[in-house]
Amino acid sequence: MALRITLRQLEYFVAVGECGSIALAAEKVNVSSPSISSAISQLEAEFGLQLFIRRHAHGLSLTQGGARFMDTAREVLERAGALNDLANDITGKVRGPLNVGCLVTFAQIVLPQLRRSFVDTYPEIQFHQFERDQQELFDALRSARLDIALTYDLNVPADLEFLPLIDLPPFALLNETHELAHLESVSPAELSDYPMVLLDLPMSSEYFLSFFTKLGISPMIEERTRDIAVMRSLVANGFGYGLANIRPVTELAPDGRKLCLVPLTGPVRTLKLGLLMSEGARNSRSIRAFIEHATARITPDNAPGLQLRPKGLRHAF
Repeated sequence: MALRITLRQLEYFVAVGECGSIALAAEKVNVSSPSISSAISQLEAEFGLQLFIRRHAHGLSLTQGGARFMDTAREVLERAGALNDLANDITGKVRGPLNVGCLVTFAQIVLPQLRRSFVDTYPEIQFHQFERDQQELFDALRSARLDIALTYDLNVPADLEFLPLIDLPPFALLNETHELAHLESVSPAELSDYPMVLLDLPMSSEYFLSFFTKLGISPMIEERTRDIAVMRSLVANGFGYGLANIRPVTELAPDGRKLCLVPLTGPVRTLKLGLLMSEGARNSRSIRAFIEHATARITPDNAPGLQLRPKGLRHAF
């Protein structure tokens, strides 16, 4: 008997299994909660299998059978995606869905402009973008929820491939009246006597704090935030200094106050911005096209929005 299920139902089921909630899954795949619930009910009815245990106030948990079912559902979805790649190879076209992730700290500067030029070049691509922290990018690439991601070479695991594009040395952000704002460069040791506004994201915070631990000192963390725009505004309003690798397009914080950017000296590691992908990702024509496009666009002399050598920023290099 022919199965009366769809790939969309399997996609919704996998989303619920990963999120543990119909509401979160609906937000993730951008459909209504009733559509998700209906898809799960239809799958359970078709296979005569309870996929989830529904616990009041605790969301949904996969049954033992549901967990096994989800493993196979993921394989089916991955194989179905391969049909699109096969069609592209046969026709010589670049088309179909492409899920691109980007590290949340620089997504607003890099991704929209890169996306615009890419979809203008390949109008048959259905481009979907996702802003995530570093660990979330790793997890999404491993589960095939992302095809490729733009991020730093920060704690990249051995099972993922990183293609470096440009180097981004770290710098300090300072209020224009800060005592160190006049310097041509500043060291972590000099900064340690002043309050710090820490960009508190997974792996990013450890990276910035390593500048101090290598010297056997501790920074004075006054504020923590997961939003780089908030960090910049806190710095511009005198609540402390910040550390970053991505330079803002202008010398102004989001609230309009001025910032000074001062290069860091000492035992500070330069990060590489590049493309992160799973093993075998280059077999996809659409991913290869994105790699070639990003490699041509993101260079030391031509990087969308990065302003590697910005004009008008004090002490920028």
